[in-house]
Amino acid sequence: MSTYALRSASPAKTRADAVVVGVVAGPKGPHLCEAAADVSAAYGRRLRPFLSTMGVTGKAGEAVRTPTRDEVNAPLLVFVGLGEDPTDPIAVRRAAGVAARNIPNAASVALALPSETPELVAAVVEGHRLGGYTFTAYKSSKSETTEPNDVVVLTAIARRADAVAALERAEVLADAVALTRDWVNTPPRDCTPPLLAELVTAAHKEVTKGRGGPKVELEVFDHEQLAEMGCGGILSVGDSSAAPSRLVKLTWAPQGAVAHLALVGKGVTFDSGGLTIKPSSSMVHMKGDMAGAASVVAATLAIARLGLPVKVTAFAPMAENMVSGTATRPGDVITMHNGSTVEIANTDAEGRMLLGDALSLAVQEDPDVVVDIATLTGHMQLALGDKVGAVMGTDDEVQVVLAAGRAAGEQHWPMPIPEEMKERITSSKIADLLQHDWVRWGGGLYASAFLREFTGGLRWAHLDIAGKEINTGGAYGHVPAGATGFGVTTLVEIARSLAEGPSED
Repeated sequence: MSTYALRSASPAKTRADAVVVGVVAGPKGPHLCEAAADVSAAYGRRLRPFLSTMGVTGKAGEAVRTPTRDEVNAPLLVFVGLGEDPTDPIAVRRAAGVAARNIPNAASVALALPSETPELVAAVVEGHRLGGYTFTAYKSSKSETTEPNDVVVLTAIARRADAVAALERAEVLADAVALTRDWVNTPPRDCTPPLLAELVTAAHKEVTKGRGGPKVELEVFDHEQLAEMGCGGILSVGDSSAAPSRLVKLTWAPQGAVAHLALVGKGVTFDSGGLTIKPSSSMVHMKGDMAGAASVVAATLAIARLGLPVKVTAFAPMAENMVSGTATRPGDVITMHNGSTVEIANTDAEGRMLLGDALSLAVQEDPDVVVDIATLTGHMQLALGDKVGAVMGTDDEVQVVLAAGRAAGEQHWPMPIPEEMKERITSSKIADLLQHDWVRWGGGLYASAFLREFTGGLRWAHLDIAGKEINTGGAYGHVPAGATGFGVTTLVEIARSLAEGPSED
């Protein structure tokens, strides 16, 4: 893993193997960002025609490599586009990610990207770490890593304590996102509920080890315990599989906590659809249906590592939705943890059953705020695409999540829970709730209305990240192909906002 540091050295004089230079797409043509001013001076009047010759425009996503002569000390320059606003942390984060994938075999790299504030320093580090992420655990022939040993962020505030703290926070966040990506990328055969619980246990041990490790309590509940607890929703899904269900609970309870946040994440380790079986093509990426559970675990461990003064109780229900003689049938009635009865209509709408039980357990902890995250409905993917998450819930908490997403560099969009959804979810003739009604319209809104029944009237937000958990296309910004880790930084930012309290605005 690369070692990151801050220095105030000149990008033109540094002896790194490669220097990354940010390019702004200005109204009068491309120009280098302020952090690369010494490179501009070194090229002088030759810079503009040189950029033109190399086809450098400064547009976001652009990366152009060029060897140097005597203009700068480093043998390789990498120009990366920042777009029109070099002060935007999202643009900087993405540009740093692009840079990480466009530096071949350099032992040392210097990043001359906008870094005039601690926020921008964090964006550079986080973006570069995550843009260079790879998952090679299942490659039969592992080539030597091209990851640099040393990465230096060139910044005028290198000696400031808040800049150093920003770098350290960024590394914690990048670790959490990378951990989530690793778990989501893992094939479902190797990530059944018991095996995922073991992965969580190992990660917890690593984070909490030693005197300096944060004290995070870990509890793992097995099939028998879930039955004793009355978690019929989780078991209605998991009893279809030879791999028994699990529920992981993490508790971070620092002294002087100023708020209590409950996190709930869907952990369906593979979703065949059950007896309402999916088309085969729809199963290809269903190993990612546990991304919500992975996100809340990784976010909770990151919150603890950061020492945020917020109590966090996280629940990660885990089940595998398979086809077997013990699978739940359409028409069955299930009793949930909170005592509600649910008529099953569609066994491929299984995530809400796990979340219902876990939300009920979370409510018992008496938190100030409950946030759940899940790859829940294809409706929200159809509505918002593969890069924007949907947020529903109580009005105040929806706004908190949207603000947290903006600060974390993730896109979310508010969606309603119309009043008529109450009629739809209570339309069963034989049970309290109807799990699914096969009405073609508003399925994502129906699912959130169903979840609301288990939130006890508390402040609550539901994040539907379906389609965001796995990038099925090419890499972009700081997001690689494969698992993305979407949602983790938003969850951590929600905790940070609770720690700081409401703004005076």
